Amino acid sequence: MKSIKTTWCPGCGNFGILRAFINVIEKLNKEGIEKGKIVVSSGIGCHGKISDYLDLPSFHVIHGRVLPFLTGLKLANPELKAVGFVGDGDQYNEGIEHLIHAAKRNVDLALFVHNNGVFGLTTGQMTATTPRGKKTRSTPKGNPEYPINPLLLALSSGATFIARGYAGDMKQLEELMYDAIKHIGFAIVDILQPCVSFNNTWEFYNKNVEKLEKEASDIKEAIDIILSEKIYTGIIYRIRKDTFEESLGILKY
Repeated sequence: MKSIKTTWCPGCGNFGILRAFINVIEKLNKEGIEKGKIVVSSGIGCHGKISDYLDLPSFHVIHGRVLPFLTGLKLANPELKAVGFVGDGDQYNEGIEHLIHAAKRNVDLALFVHNNGVFGLTTGQMTATTPRGKKTRSTPKGNPEYPINPLLLALSSGATFIARGYAGDMKQLEELMYDAIKHIGFAIVDILQPCVSFNNTWEFYNKNVEKLEKEASDIKEAIDIILSEKIYTGIIYRIRKDTFEESLGILKY
């Protein structure tokens, strides 16, 4: 972590995500993966500041474009570890089409979604994951729309590593991030990240989040877990398939 001032709100869930990732980087370094081989990209939103707090090669891109940038990065140098940090508005609104195609191609990268259910940086408007009925800056009478299920979308699009984490459980989140980076193929971790200023869900998640005992053995079971009324965290599903890079013949793992 760089010795510069962080400007997230006190109590923001982003602090837990940052600390968990730094621990993962230290672990990877001990395994022989140099910092220069791990490249980070972040998008627009409060989460995007994470690039400033990491002592790693990093690129801050425009709204929704983390995945096409990292796809190009992997094609140019497939030996790099590509890691994306995005927000729910950044990825599930502006960048939704790129999620579908990166998952379909099975690009070898890890995507960490800071999902707080609002556009926090622009003071709390609704996003694609805002619960129906939620009052926000853009829906003062309550959100009239049903939220998308991002993990179901990623699974149906072809993602080969599906997980959900929680910023309040840094130990588990660290394990999920590590496994996602080590996975060969497209990995997504949707991280429940309370926004203390515009959608403070700490108490709700502390009461309702449950750890998944074991990951799904097939897609049908994964769908059942994702659609469950319970909020499970952990690795939901993973499978080994040819990556985009392997299909193009530019890298063999």
